[in-house]
Amino acid sequence: MERSTCPDPSSDKRVAVVTGGNKGIGLEVCRQLASRGVMVILTARDERKGSKAVGMLHGSGLPNVQFHRLDVSDPTDTARLAEFIREKFGRLDILINNAGVIGASASAEIDTTSIKEELVGKNAMERLHWLLQHSTESYEEARECLKINYFGTKYVTEALLPILLSSSDGRLINVSSNYGLLQYFSGEDLKQELNDIDNLTVERLDEMSELFLKDYKNGQLKSHGWPADSEYLAYKVSKALTNGYTRILAKALPKLHINSVHPGYCKTDINFDTGEYTAEDGASCIVSVALLPEGGPTGVFFFRTEEAPFV
Repeated sequence: MERSTCPDPSSDKRVAVVTGGNKGIGLEVCRQLASRGVMVILTARDERKGSKAVGMLHGSGLPNVQFHRLDVSDPTDTARLAEFIREKFGRLDILINNAGVIGASASAEIDTTSIKEELVGKNAMERLHWLLQHSTESYEEARECLKINYFGTKYVTEALLPILLSSSDGRLINVSSNYGLLQYFSGEDLKQELNDIDNLTVERLDEMSELFLKDYKNGQLKSHGWPADSEYLAYKVSKALTNGYTRILAKALPKLHINSVHPGYCKTDINFDTGEYTAEDGASCIVSVALLPEGGPTGVFFFRTEEAPFV
């Protein structure tokens, strides 16, 4: 990646980083931020796909988008990104942690063609129910889900926080889900601990991640209070931990505006386009929260654009 020690001529613009920006909601977030005059660093694991996405945005008349390769689960990669931003822009105003995986896969007998045929005529909730019935989860997928959704969010945030704190109006958005609400946990003790922001710590969140994976492997999810009676178990835990991380950071760093956003059940390849909203619509919720006027809320869970409980 080319480096520059000179300030970028567009450095008077707000600068944003979007993880997982090469497709779906992430790509639409990049498009909408750039169309509002924000300088966007679009990141993705796959350099070819990321560069192609940037080229597409340039071709649509949005030149203020740059690509930087990033594997969110690799602290070395996040450090490289931080170095690039310092050298190229000397500032960061908006960080949107969007990269994520579902922690499950479609059943082996299901292919894209049959999915489309099966879902004809079904509404969004019927499509979701069908998808859940035809999904499988494994320990390996659960571990990958926590690694990317929770730890990846944490690694990127930790690397970029020092630059974000230098902004006069820094914004941090963690893209979350209503599946991360504490109502999905089966044990009251875990719910209460994750909701006790006065005492919850990042170290405890890390420990919970390891405990969940241990209980997943040993078949002890329900007995220890985790989500257990439905699908996307690791996804639910990863988003609940991310919500906890959002709240801890917001409490510790009142200078920044740090929030979680559920953009709605959107049509993306993560759910075989079974969602209720378009990626563009979901992205608009994230962008609207990221660009709220100064003095807005922090430490909040937004259900699309409305403030809602974390429980």
